[in-house]
Amino acid sequence: MARTQGSRADITGPLIREQARRLFARQGYAAVSMRQIAAEVGVQAGALYAYTKDKQTLLFELLEEHMLELLAAWQDDPAGMPLDRLEKFVRFHIDFSLDRSDAVFLSYMELRNLDPENHARIAELRGRYEDALEAILRDGVGAGVMKIDDSRLATMALIAMLTGVTNWYREGGRLDRERIGDIYWRLAQGAVRAENDG
Repeated sequence: MARTQGSRADITGPLIREQARRLFARQGYAAVSMRQIAAEVGVQAGALYAYTKDKQTLLFELLEEHMLELLAAWQDDPAGMPLDRLEKFVRFHIDFSLDRSDAVFLSYMELRNLDPENHARIAELRGRYEDALEAILRDGVGAGVMKIDDSRLATMALIAMLTGVTNWYREGGRLDRERIGDIYWRLAQGAVRAENDG
């Protein structure tokens, strides 16, 4: 298949994913064509199919890659104090998301464009991440340091709150990441009605 002279698979493949992620995030999955992605990469449109089956597969691979990276990066210590674990989660989620704002946007806004089988796979991976936070909240309630009426609802609310940072944060703005982490940690403590666990 046609490829720009001098291009290499180990460069072209990642570049296709990078440009597709950027275009999907900026213009929306439905509005972006494979021809447009190819033009951004500098290859013939037909060359894309050496790297991905079709646009649906490309979107799925981007979402799966993001979720697998997220799950691999998050490390919890179940033996730790629940509030320490929650603080770690809050700061981790913000930092991870801000470094990957396009991927985060896609994982929430373009999930609807996956076919049922692909949707089920991403939902399963997302569920694993949500379960990790819910385990912390349940342990906090069990230890008497959090008061939560519904742990699943609290999980979804906290993740939505933390992910929302990507909608407004700008590098070099009024608040740096550390300060944002401090503020969101206090918001999270209020959300779970935290008590000092010593």
